[in-house]
Amino acid sequence: MDFKQLRSYIAVVKYKSFTIAAEKVGISQPTISTHIRILEEELDSQLVTRTSKNFEITPRGWEFYECAQSILKLRDDMLDRWNGKEPKVIRIGVSTIPSAYILPEVLPSFERQHQDVCFVIDQGDSRGIIEAVHKGGFDIGLVGMRTDDEALVFKRFYQDRMVLITPATERYKTMQAQDPVPLKTLLAEPMILREQGSGTGKRAEQLLEKMGIVGESLSVTARMNDPESIKNLVAGGLGVSLISEKAVQGYDPERLLRFELPSDLSERQFYIIYQKGYILKDHVEKFIDHLIKFYQ
Repeated sequence: MDFKQLRSYIAVVKYKSFTIAAEKVGISQPTISTHIRILEEELDSQLVTRTSKNFEITPRGWEFYECAQSILKLRDDMLDRWNGKEPKVIRIGVSTIPSAYILPEVLPSFERQHQDVCFVIDQGDSRGIIEAVHKGGFDIGLVGMRTDDEALVFKRFYQDRMVLITPATERYKTMQAQDPVPLKTLLAEPMILREQGSGTGKRAEQLLEKMGIVGESLSVTARMNDPESIKNLVAGGLGVSLISEKAVQGYDPERLLRFELPSDLSERQFYIIYQKGYILKDHVEKFIDHLIKFYQ
């Protein structure tokens, strides 16, 4: 196999069309078809299933797609370094809390020390970011959950915790003054939660499960991916919420009340993730070191 064949295959998977792939790569459709046929013969595996109505990538095809991306990225990185053309860019995938509350704290101080580095930042839920880093879509990711993906390094850099927030009404102020605070009663209230792919959402569900609040006993009024919207809806009286403490630091106590949760249940970690075995560029390593030291 050669690099041209790999580029052809990646284009076919990306555009799910031999015709469009040929246009994007700048070669003829028969050449694209020949490249795919040669790859399938060499690998002794069917990569693409194509009929008049359907176009599907086989399981082996997806596996090879990830390998092809990694091979071409290594080649392109090497050529850029050797030709002195490599820009100092860090491609970061970030989940919601790091995007809204951590990067705004960290990036200005890093930029003052490394003005020749620029960032390309995409925001999504933790599960989606983990999948994208696994496939080589980002240099690093910042997420609020970890998986058992053995192809990735999960490096802790920030310890957070979950808190419960309510509207700042007299009813909740009375409950806040009680000793002990009636957490079971509070957690039985109508609740606004994060989307299920988020680290915060997953941690909230784990916490509720440990406290015996699951299934039909849980009253969810809404699921949202934006903590700012969640805070505003809670302040407006739609329900209570389990949310990252980082997201409510400095919030107006006249609008929201914050209730502490047992530390053994509420603590959570944020992770820097990257591909295991991938040689990080110097400026990426410097950013990782800066991020870890910033929150030590």
